[in-house]
Amino acid sequence: MVGAVRQHSGRTETTSFIIVDAQSVKNTDTAEEKGYDGGKQVSGIKRHLAVDTQGLPHAIHITTANVTDRAGALAAFRRHQASLSDVTAVLADASYTGENFANSVHNILGCSVEIAKRSELHTFAVIPKRWVVERSFAWLDKCRRLWKNCERKLHTSLNMTALAFLVLLLKRL
Repeated sequence: MVGAVRQHSGRTETTSFIIVDAQSVKNTDTAEEKGYDGGKQVSGIKRHLAVDTQGLPHAIHITTANVTDRAGALAAFRRHQASLSDVTAVLADASYTGENFANSVHNILGCSVEIAKRSELHTFAVIPKRWVVERSFAWLDKCRRLWKNCERKLHTSLNMTALAFLVLLLKRL
């Protein structure tokens, strides 16, 4: 479906550039699988998302919140390796730094990793191109069922996330 929307907007079906990030989401009491993200101090799940420059999803992976951003992104890349075969560059934030991550991405996708650095000043500034993935997370948060994880199983949460993106994609056609 993502390929059809890309073609409808005058682009190729596959992308050559993806932006990756993760979002920690609080659980409700009914969730069976949960972890604790010490950095964000959230008990719940983590959504790992790889989007193109339009904010369209090319890889989605849901884990418990205790899984690191790097490990979740690599799992997403392995799972969607066939659809990401044309990717030549990955943009990520500082939580994805390290040679091990860059080498693993190169082994899985055969592409390079670029880390978007914050400015040295302690002021708010929008990091170019990084806002696209944050906007995609905001789209998900508009769905009442996704602002908190209400699902018992991780695969149900993955399906609800995919369904929310499907609704957005159908509106674009």
